Amino acid sequence: MSYKPIFVATHPRACSTAFERVFMTQRDTLQCFHEPFGDAFYYGSERLSTRYEHDQEARDRSGLSKSTYQAILDRFVQEGAEHEGKRLFIKDMAYYLVPPNGNPASIAPSLGRVKRGVGTTQAPINGATNGTTQAPYPYATDTEPNNPTVIPRDILGRFHFTFLIRHPRWSVPSYYRCTVPPLDAITGFSKYMPSEAGYNELRRVFDYLQSVGQIGPRSPGQDSEVHPSNAEVTEGVEVCVIDADDLLDNPGGILQAYCKSVGIKYDPDMLKWETEEDHNQAVQAFEKWTGFHEDVINSKDLKPRLHKNKIMSVQDEDTEWVEKFGEKGAQVIRETIDANVKDYEYLKKFAIKA
Repeated sequence: MSYKPIFVATHPRACSTAFERVFMTQRDTLQCFHEPFGDAFYYGSERLSTRYEHDQEARDRSGLSKSTYQAILDRFVQEGAEHEGKRLFIKDMAYYLVPPNGNPASIAPSLGRVKRGVGTTQAPINGATNGTTQAPYPYATDTEPNNPTVIPRDILGRFHFTFLIRHPRWSVPSYYRCTVPPLDAITGFSKYMPSEAGYNELRRVFDYLQSVGQIGPRSPGQDSEVHPSNAEVTEGVEVCVIDADDLLDNPGGILQAYCKSVGIKYDPDMLKWETEEDHNQAVQAFEKWTGFHEDVINSKDLKPRLHKNKIMSVQDEDTEWVEKFGEKGAQVIRETIDANVKDYEYLKKFAIKA
């Protein structure tokens, strides 16, 4: 059984923050981190995203403009030492670790992998990147074979990776809604970027970790035929993928299976967060992403939903989205779903069952 820090890799609007709240109740044994790598991805001196590239004021206002991938990893070490005996539990977007739009990855400069012959052979200081203050990506750093992330393989190996997914027919419109009026004024995300759907990056991280033997080939409740044969795969933790709709239908059963997979003691009381302490903890943890988590902040528990989402025809879905977001918005949503559904269906094959 692995007792490494748990890393729940996901994509936006996969009910991941509700999932995270379950484990935030375990304050005596777990130290939770809410989407820490977004600091570096969006705002820092090693940022990969172009969302705030031309908005220095927004980056400075965030208080995260000097954030680096190394600084985030250092925070894990520091808080781990301050809360000795607690296991770290990190929930984050896989795409925060991967250059957008399929661009090639090289190692984040702060992690000390400067390309030989380019600049200096010493580790960069304070997250210095390619010598400019604008558009730090692409980095002048070494690559690792087949690694889609900016994190070296040896550092990825420090974590016990699990995965959380949801069908894009639900996640994509939900995320789009957060980037248009009136919510965009609260979230600060003033345009929808299809590259932030996150499925392709999640699949690529999943495949890479499986190919190097960090996860798999074992998977709870799955036949071995589901998993590709690979001579390198020998000692990985079992594959653990959760589909959010399975979680919403049967939270107790899915969470019990998840806890068994990652080595956490399951307690039905994990599904309740009713105290003032619980609420204050959530407010503080989620304040960085205002407007995205209000429903979860104000929730009290995770119960089985009474009614499953109705699966509509493509025509009915498009009609609903036109009414909500206009023709252009509906078109972007449909195109984004179509571009990501195969990656979702691929990962869905590995989903655990209660």
